[in-house]
Amino acid sequence: ELPPSEFMQVADSTWLVLSVVSNGREPPGCQATGVTKIARSVIAPLAEHHVSVLMLSTYQTDFILVREGDLPVVIHTLAGEFDIYKEEGGECVPVTCDDVSNGFLKPKPPASPTLHPVQSPQTRFCVLTVAPDTLPAIATMLIDVLFYSHSPPWDAAPGSQDLDSITFFSFSLIEGYISIVMDAETQKRFPSDLLLTSSTGELWRMVRIGGQPLGFDECGIVAQIAEPLAAADISAYYISTFNFDHALVPEEGIAEVIQLLQQRQESGR
Repeated sequence: ELPPSEFMQVADSTWLVLSVVSNGREPPGCQATGVTKIARSVIAPLAEHHVSVLMLSTYQTDFILVREGDLPVVIHTLAGEFDIYKEEGGECVPVTCDDVSNGFLKPKPPASPTLHPVQSPQTRFCVLTVAPDTLPAIATMLIDVLFYSHSPPWDAAPGSQDLDSITFFSFSLIEGYISIVMDAETQKRFPSDLLLTSSTGELWRMVRIGGQPLGFDECGIVAQIAEPLAAADISAYYISTFNFDHALVPEEGIAEVIQLLQQRQESGR
């Protein structure tokens, strides 16, 4: 319903949302959360089959967006490891490979993925949620932060922002559950009794992926970050955007994360 505008870009593809629900079969001692929890079982296999994904971690869970045209490949790739269901009329209906056999594409020959540069600003971030019934109490503040306080100049070049103080604010409302990522300074502007975080109140640091807008045709970008973090059992929230990808890792682990990703860069050259 949005009117056409010279200021609005729309990607060509239509995307479908996958949510991965645990059935309790993770190996003992598997502590990592976020994208690293599904790196080996979902992210890596899809990258190997040349499926481009957009990743959206929230306070409650993680979602993977895949292009509608890639759904047959996705189901054939994951069916051996997962029980797959589709939503029809509010009900979950089992999906089999036979349901999507028409149009299934065999994987292309493996290609070396592009290793994109990673940068880590000094900004510290919080991952929060808000009870839906308290949302009106912070609506004015949300509107100010989203549209006014940190709005970059219209003529600013992509990627021109000072990475020492990157502006990043993410708000998602999915099936009634609210998830917010904001920097620690912005959090101080909100009523502390309405913002809910984990009991540890941990702060997160960001790794931004991409020296220029990434586009949607390339595969393996999420895997480039998720696989080494999963191997080191490091939790990470991952948020793909129109231009860049962003991984949030615990503040105390940022030095190890940067070292791991630099090693990955060097070994891929």
